[in-house]
Amino acid sequence: MPYILNTDEDRRAMLEAIGAASMDELFEVVPEAVRLTRPLDVPSALSEVELTATVKRLAEKNRPAGEAVSFLGAGAYDHFIPAVVDEIASRGEFYTSYTPYQPEVSQGNLQVFFEFQTLFTQLTGMDVSNASMYDGGTAATEAVLMCLAAAPKRTKVVTTTSVHPEYRQVLATYFENLDAEVVSLDTPTGAIDPAVLANVVDKQTACVLVQQPNFFGCLEPVEEVARIAHEAGARLIVVVDPISLGLLRRPGDYGADIVVAEGQSLGNPMSFGGPYLGMLACREQFLRRMPGRITGQTVDHEGRRCWVLTLQTREQHIRREKATSNICTNQGLLALRATVYLSAMGPAGMRELAELCLRKANYAAERVTAGARCTPAFDRPFFKEFVVRDRRGRVSELLASARDEGIFAGVPLGRWYAELEDCFLVAVTEKRTRHEMDDLAQVLSRSTSERTVVHA
Repeated sequence: MPYILNTDEDRRAMLEAIGAASMDELFEVVPEAVRLTRPLDVPSALSEVELTATVKRLAEKNRPAGEAVSFLGAGAYDHFIPAVVDEIASRGEFYTSYTPYQPEVSQGNLQVFFEFQTLFTQLTGMDVSNASMYDGGTAATEAVLMCLAAAPKRTKVVTTTSVHPEYRQVLATYFENLDAEVVSLDTPTGAIDPAVLANVVDKQTACVLVQQPNFFGCLEPVEEVARIAHEAGARLIVVVDPISLGLLRRPGDYGADIVVAEGQSLGNPMSFGGPYLGMLACREQFLRRMPGRITGQTVDHEGRRCWVLTLQTREQHIRREKATSNICTNQGLLALRATVYLSAMGPAGMRELAELCLRKANYAAERVTAGARCTPAFDRPFFKEFVVRDRRGRVSELLASARDEGIFAGVPLGRWYAELEDCFLVAVTEKRTRHEMDDLAQVLSRSTSERTVVHA
C-alpha cells in the first residue's frame, strides 16, 4: 500500500481471508506473455536533498504558459484571474474541506455551490444546474446519457467533428459497451451544414450535441440546429465557452435542453491541463435525471436560511441500479473559484471581457493572415479562436520557431484531424497586447531559419 507498509503477517492474513495460497496465485489471470519477468528498473533511493534537486531539475523542463506569450487554446485558456479569486479560495475553511455530507458543518461550502448553480443558470438561461462535475468532456457525456435515459426507445446520438475531439473520445469510451449509436458528422467548412444534419437526425435520434463556439472557434448555426433537433423530437445539448456568453445569445434562449461547459476559464489557472471544472445545466424537466450533487436552499427549525444537498439520486445514496450516474464527487474548490470570479466580474464585466476577446482575436487573425505564409482555414465568424493554415505545411517547425522566441503560437490540429495536418488553432484572450499580436504575426510570417528580436 502507498502509505502503510504491510508486514508478512498482514499479507498472510489477507491471503487467508480471500482463500489464496500466495501472491503469485492472484496474478494467474494475467497472461504470462504480458507479465514482467524481471525486477523493475528503479534507481536506488535518494536522500531528501538529492530528491529535491532531482525533482527541481525535472520541473525546470516544463515551461508554463505564464513564462511565455500564450496563444494556446483548445479548451484551456490564459485568462486573467483577479486577485480576489486566489484570496478567497485560499482560505482554510474552503481550501482544505472536501465533501459537504454534513450540512450542519458545511454551510459555507453549500452556499458557494448554491451560488455557483445560480450563476451558471443565469449565464446560460437554463432552469437548474448541479454543483459541478469532473470536466467539460465528462459533463458532455453525462448530458448525452441524460437524453438517452429520457427517451429509452431512441438509440442514436448525433454530433459533429467540430465538437472538441477529446470530448468525443470520452463519449466514445462511455459508449463502447452501450447499446447506442454515435454519429459524428464532418464539418469541412468549420461548422455543421444544417442540410447535412437534417438528413441524419430522425425519430431514432435521442439528442444532437454541438459546441458554440465550436472547437475551431467558429460560430455554429445553433438556431437551425435546435429547430432540426426538436422537429425530430430529439434534445439539443450545447457545449459552451462560458466567457462567450458575455456576448453571445444564451443557449436557453435559442432552444438548448442541456448546456455543458468547461469552467477552467472562470478564474482557474491552466495548471498544465487540470484538474478542471465541469459545468452542467438543464431545463427543469430533466432535474431528476441530473448527475452529481445539487444544493438546495431551505430554512432550519428556527426559520434561518440554510443549505442542504437535495435530490441525491446517486449511487452512494440509493440503490445502485436506480442511480442516475456514477459521478460521485464535484470539483468544489474550482467551483468556488468560478463563483468568486463570476461574482466579481458581474454582467457588465463579462460583456466587456467577451468583447475584448472578440476584438483582439479578429485583430490577431487579420495580422497573422496578412502575409504570404499563413491563411485562414475557414471563412466563418469566430469568437476568440481561429484556425490558421500554413501554406508550407510545416506546422511543427513553425510553432517550434515561435517557441524559441518566447511565443506559444497555437495548438497543431494534425493530432486530431488528418485533413488539418497543415493547420493550427490560435486563441486570443483579453491578456494579449497589440505588441504581442504583432510579434506573433511577425514570427509566423518568417521562414523557420530566420530570427529577429521581438518586443519584450
